[in-house]
Order: sequence, then C-alpha cells, then structure tokens
Amino acid sequence: MRKLLIFIPIFASLGLAGCSSFSEVSDAIPNALDRAPLIYRPTIQQGNVVSQEQVNELKPGMSKRQVRFLLGTPMLADVFHANRWDYTYTEGVGSSPSDMRRVTVFFEDDRLVRITGDLSPQPEDERTESKKEVVVSVPDWDEPNKTLWRRFLDSIGLGDD
Repeated sequence: MRKLLIFIPIFASLGLAGCSSFSEVSDAIPNALDRAPLIYRPTIQQGNVVSQEQVNELKPGMSKRQVRFLLGTPMLADVFHANRWDYTYTEGVGSSPSDMRRVTVFFEDDRLVRITGDLSPQPEDERTESKKEVVVSVPDWDEPNKTLWRRFLDSIGLGDD
C-alpha cells in the first residue's frame, strides 16, 4: 500500500509537467503557419488614414464640422471626453501591425485648440507643395483616316468624292 502511495505523487507531477508543455506546442503552430509558403496573409489597414497634407490644412479655431470634413469621422469619440477626438491608423500583415499612427485633436467651445500625436502641422517653409491640378492640352481632332471599308469602296469607285 505504501509503495502505491509513492507512485501517485510521481505520476501527478509527470502529468502536470506534460500539461505545461502544451502551451509551447500551441505557440509553435501559428509560427509554423506564418512561415508556410502557401498561406496568404493580406495587408490589413484599420482606422482613419490621415496624411500630413490633411493635418497641415487644420487651423486653430476650426469648428468640429470643418475638422470632420478634413479628417473624416474620428475613430474614437469618447462620451466622457467630448472635446477630444482620436484618429488612429494601423497597417500590417496578418495580426502583427507594422505601422501605427495616432492623431488627437482637442476642442474648446466646439473650436479646434490643439493637435497632438505622430503627425502635427508643419511650418509653412517646411511644407512640400501639394499636388497641383494638371492641365493636358489635347490637339483638335482632324478628319479621321478612312476605314478599311471606306477605302475598299473608294478603290472600286463607289466611295464619296
């Protein structure tokens, strides 16, 4: 009977040690799938894409409506902080984001007061020129070349002269 009592703790400790190794196996499976050549991992974009040009357009004193027109609907408009809008953007392959950006705008009396985050308005001398409208001049349309059918009719003498 005493010999049997000695084996119970040994088997229990081996069983618990075996269960702890399952977490390592479960971590290895997704890593193996990431390295598999035939599995497609799309680039995922989430949030508001806010460019430097858009942030440069923001001016202190703008209304909430004007800011919403420039930047879009905020990703987070907190009920408890109604004067703060957060614009976040993440991009990455699969579930691991590689690019994360954040812009926060603050209001007082429904007017823009300050901008914080990864993008901030640049001074006028550091700004790059925004894309200007490209005007292409197209030459007037000349009489088109005669079609194959029209040339055939001209060659047999039935065409318009």
